[in-house]
Amino acid sequence: MVKIADLPTYDAADYLDSEEAVTAYLNAILEENDPSLLASALGDVAKARGMTQIAKDSGIGRESLYKALRDGANPRFDTINRVMHALGVSLVVVPKKVAT
Repeated sequence: MVKIADLPTYDAADYLDSEEAVTAYLNAILEENDPSLLASALGDVAKARGMTQIAKDSGIGRESLYKALRDGANPRFDTINRVMHALGVSLVVVPKKVAT
């Protein structure tokens, strides 16, 4: 029997190694409509790209960035916007699909 403690730790940042992977990941997260999940996902991308550089590029202190992008965090929109800009991604508005 395998113990949970013996299982490898999953870290999404390990798989965010291309623009396409980052885009697909963030688009899937946005579909969930969960601000806390978005903050955590941005943290995964920032970790993959280098948290220190993202902190510098966003103008947010590294420790503050870790706090803002941790699981369960509810950062301000300004923080999300600055981090997304530093990551080189943006939110796009499109019409909702209406069921027919």
